[in-house]
Amino acid sequence: MRNLFGDYLLLTLHQDTNGKLHQRLCRCLRKAIIEGVIQPKTRLPASRDLANELNISRNTILAAYEQLRAEGYLETRIGHGTLVVENIPESYLSTAEFNQCEITRKVQSSFSLSQRGFNLLEFASAPTQQWGAFFPGTPDVTEFPHHIFSQIQAKLIKTPDIDQFLYSQIGGCFELRSALVDYLRVTRSVKCDVDQIIITEGIHQAIDLLSRTLCDMNDPVWIEEPAYWGIRNILRINGLDIKPIPVDSEGIIPIENPEQSPKLIFITPSHQYPLGSHLSLDRRKKLIQIARKNNSWIVEDDYDSEFRFSGQPYPSLQGLEKDSPVIYMGTFSKTIYPSLRIGYIVVPKSLFLPLHILSTELYRGGHLIEQKALAEFIREGHYEAHIRRMRLLYGKRREFLISLIHRYLGKEFVHEYNDAAGLHLVLKLPNACDDVAVSINAKKHGIYLRPLSQYYMYSQTTAHKGLLLGFACVSEKDTLVAFGILLQCLREEGIATIN
Repeated sequence: MRNLFGDYLLLTLHQDTNGKLHQRLCRCLRKAIIEGVIQPKTRLPASRDLANELNISRNTILAAYEQLRAEGYLETRIGHGTLVVENIPESYLSTAEFNQCEITRKVQSSFSLSQRGFNLLEFASAPTQQWGAFFPGTPDVTEFPHHIFSQIQAKLIKTPDIDQFLYSQIGGCFELRSALVDYLRVTRSVKCDVDQIIITEGIHQAIDLLSRTLCDMNDPVWIEEPAYWGIRNILRINGLDIKPIPVDSEGIIPIENPEQSPKLIFITPSHQYPLGSHLSLDRRKKLIQIARKNNSWIVEDDYDSEFRFSGQPYPSLQGLEKDSPVIYMGTFSKTIYPSLRIGYIVVPKSLFLPLHILSTELYRGGHLIEQKALAEFIREGHYEAHIRRMRLLYGKRREFLISLIHRYLGKEFVHEYNDAAGLHLVLKLPNACDDVAVSINAKKHGIYLRPLSQYYMYSQTTAHKGLLLGFACVSEKDTLVAFGILLQCLREEGIATIN
């Protein structure tokens, strides 16, 4: 690492010839830190070692380090040496994922993106922090039986099949698709066979595939309002005309005679994201009728269907009627862990052949060893056992968080669509409250929230205010501490709490 570090500094020092050597070195280090070449918390080489590496005076190194310490880029810890600080000064100059306008302007002044690229950049919302209180939608990855999954992978790698190291040409691992047929039929009432399932790298890739291959530019598509920001961004970059359709306690409110027939209708019927309601039976039937009448495809994202904490799970929309115009999507990101990057779509038989060919052309499927290991993990019963265990754990954490809200804020702060499911709650706030400001303030104290208003496409006129509170990856002890910090942030916003 030191050689690479030294090579980088030597190269940049030769490119910067203005000023004294310690000033040039200071600029090179500062630039590397700001651009992320040197990551936060990185330990820098000792001054003597770096001086030998660059063949310059140690005093030059010390002068540069001292200047960067004074500017807030470096810190010295006894026994640990000189480190890059966790939050560099530039990190305080923007509101991160909630405000991308300044970033967009900087990019526009330095190089040219497509107009679609600029539009997406302005709405970019993918977080840098994905773990801790109260980040929504993150499972407790420490509770997954990694040792069992690793043993299955190790067994497979001992006698590898050549095809496992090549691109997937058949829509994903046959064993996984076969295991999913049985699992989905029993747990979700999904009607399908192996030649209807295409393995994807998560829901984002599935949405990208469907929106590219089933729609043309400017085609109308329906999404829920509010909805997951990731869906909107994929549809934006693919040039589609997004029509947000409001939801209520029974889910999406379908338009029976739309002026323009939607090509795709994206819904989360089992657990509406982010509000939490489920799609009623009457609405399900009505939506299928509308789709048949308008030659539309319903895209069913079965979000959080595995984590229902009371009552019976709702069956899938896909299995409600024979030959329904429904494409079913699922993922293992919430039930196992996000970086596994394995999802799937269940398509009508007429779509399987063209879609799996186009998927191969666009994405070059892989991760076949992981897919086959996952198939065995499901077949041997480990997957269902893990879900049952996590359902109990998450249910306890959810009840604990609700008890804190009731005790210190009041029952009216739990959103009325809360449906005893999923990995987050919606903390309802007065419409006069600035939920974005609360989120930014909480982030300064190490608490990660998402403001509800950011999930609305037309947030200025229709958005309700609130906060998404993820509870899955937070122990009860950490939840208690984090909730105390959240209460203080709410008080600073003028929200009264119960003593």
